[in-house]
Amino acid sequence: MRIRALGVIDDAVVELSPGFTVVTGETGAGKTMVVTSLGLLLGGRADAGLVRNGAERAVVEGRVLLPEGSPVAARAVEAGAELDGDVLLLSRTLSAEGRSRAHVGGHSVPMSVLASLGEDLIAVHGQTDQQRLLQPARQRGALDRYAGESVALPLADYQDAYRRLREVSALLEELTTRARERAQEADVLRFGLDEVAAAEPLPGEDQELAEESQRLGHADALSSAANLAHGALAGDPASPDALDAGTLLAQSRRALEAVRHHDPRLAALADRLGEVGYLLGDIAGDLAGYADDLDADPARLAAVEERRAVLAHLVRKYGSPDGGLAEVLEWAEEAAVRLTELDGDDDRISALEGERQSLRERVAGLAEQLTAARRTAAEVFAEAVTAELTELAMPHARVSFGITEADDFGPHGIDEVEVLLAPHPGTPPRPIAKGASGGELSRVMLAVEVVFAGADPVPTYLFDEVDAGVGGKAAVEVGRRLARLARTSQVIVVTHLPQVAAFADRHLVVEKTVDGTVTRSGVTTLSDAQRVRELSRMLAGLEDSELGRAHAEELLAAARTGVVPPNG
Repeated sequence: MRIRALGVIDDAVVELSPGFTVVTGETGAGKTMVVTSLGLLLGGRADAGLVRNGAERAVVEGRVLLPEGSPVAARAVEAGAELDGDVLLLSRTLSAEGRSRAHVGGHSVPMSVLASLGEDLIAVHGQTDQQRLLQPARQRGALDRYAGESVALPLADYQDAYRRLREVSALLEELTTRARERAQEADVLRFGLDEVAAAEPLPGEDQELAEESQRLGHADALSSAANLAHGALAGDPASPDALDAGTLLAQSRRALEAVRHHDPRLAALADRLGEVGYLLGDIAGDLAGYADDLDADPARLAAVEERRAVLAHLVRKYGSPDGGLAEVLEWAEEAAVRLTELDGDDDRISALEGERQSLRERVAGLAEQLTAARRTAAEVFAEAVTAELTELAMPHARVSFGITEADDFGPHGIDEVEVLLAPHPGTPPRPIAKGASGGELSRVMLAVEVVFAGADPVPTYLFDEVDAGVGGKAAVEVGRRLARLARTSQVIVVTHLPQVAAFADRHLVVEKTVDGTVTRSGVTTLSDAQRVRELSRMLAGLEDSELGRAHAEELLAAARTGVVPPNG
């Protein structure tokens, strides 16, 4: 893997070859810049504070070598990436304003894609991970991860049943605790439906009644107008000498009919007058019928207004002025459906109680299967971690898992899982948070990671000062174990221990330089002679100390031959 970083990492180029690479430097030199770069490159959270003052952006680029058939390569291609043979290019840009962009294989991708690829490319383990792994929930998660499908399959079934149990229980809680409110709601709906049913409103009835009210309220004026219009068109029997439109029209037509044979155009006009005469006669007849049918009954008008008042009352209570009676009828339909639901709550509660009991029994049964699978996996996991601790200068330590029953079922079962450590013979197992020193805790966590590496390997492992609290021979054993892990994976270690650094295949040093205004960090790959000098500084605090250099050379020789120096 080749990483190139700009901005806060000052255009440093870091070659991370296969095998065991160690990163050292003086306190405050910025050793974690490599860790930070990899974190950004693999989708980690970005902070604009990483961009140096005055710089426009920080950029991290990486070249990842992928084996043939790698699932990472397949997923990258699905995201639109292009591979250069077996090389995948990754890039992350962080602007000074906090905007972040990711590229995979030359194509822009969402940050989630970069993070997803990173999970299968590298496993990061640092001091914060140690603290998180002290939490029982994290320890249960570690055990489940190690167990694989033997726990994952029953856990998936359990979680489905548990989720449904929660839903049913919540629904029952709502139905029972809100029974009073629901009864009140049912009473209100029932009263309203009875009120609407008693009125028996019909669709469009309010509009029809409004029109009839207008007609009845102005019956005299309407009758007078209709009679007057009829007289003007067809004549008034009470005034036989008065001229009307029908008489005048007939005279006009007779005048034209007498000479129509002299001019076709005039004949056409005569025909049109005939049509008008027929139309005028129809209108006059309709006006006479309208006047005869007009009802001026005050009793009917009173009945109409009373009915309109009933409907207006319904509209005010169950509708709106704009929606009118149609909205009342729509409310009645919805209320009837809701009332059916409320009236059926008793039957529904009974059915849900039966389902809840069945679910409880199923959840309990699945929880037992889950516990059994975890206990089986815990024995194998504990034996594997204990074996690793023997290789890490803790030959008498014993790791076990305490699996106890919680007060109630939870989303992950009923098990409370805790890693226990007995560091010496005769000492009872205690939770690692209480029974392990800082150095012991670091080695336990490293042992856990190594066991994970065998069960769920990834191409690269990054350890950020996981050897905190370790020294002497224990530090040598940590270095030796990391070197063995590097035979099958790429291992990158940020450390302050020379005993660990001596086992590395490649040694990088991070150094800071200050020109008075800007502090820059640089990375140097050390030659054999430079490694001796750096290890001497780490051992004695002096780069040119003869004793320190002798001890550094002895430590490097011991790492190559596997023989621990007496003072290591």
